Formats: sequence, structure tokens, C-alpha cells
Amino acid sequence: NPRLQVEHPVTEGITGVNLPATQLHIAMGIPLYNVPEIRKFYGLDAWDTTPVDFFKTDYPPITSHVLASRITAENPDEGFKPTSGKINSVRF
Repeated sequence: NPRLQVEHPVTEGITGVNLPATQLHIAMGIPLYNVPEIRKFYGLDAWDTTPVDFFKTDYPPITSHVLASRITAENPDEGFKPTSGKINSVRF
């Protein structure tokens, strides 16, 4: 799926990889192993150009957490159609 999902900032927060920029690199024909953020994610020298076999490379351990949330408003009297409104307070 070439489209970015609304949750892509969560992936970026965990991996440190800018997904739109990486997609552009790939679209320009730049091999994934030559994308500096990908190399850095795998603990490699970001500016090296040595090919990487990602099928044989261990996936790096996850060392962070990311939480994303979305506040939406729906009108139950209108079949829960989305609606606009004012947020008076939020408590977490």
C-alpha cells in the first residue's frame, strides 16, 4: 500500500524513520539500504553504501513507546454522523 496511513507518526516515533521521505527515496530508485535513516535504525553507519540483506538482518529491538489519540465528535441523534463542536474540557 503506497499510501501513508493516519497512524504513520506512531511508526516514525518508534523507528525514527521519516516515512514520506523514505517513500520518495524509494520512488527515486534509491535502494532502501542507502537511505540514511533506515541504516541508522538498523544500527549501521548512516552514510555507508554497503548493501544490506534485510531478510538476514535482525530487526532492531524496540526501545521506545508512542501513544497517539484522536478526538472526534459524533451526533447520536443523527445516526452518529460526524459533527463539529466545541471542546469544553479534556481529562486524561
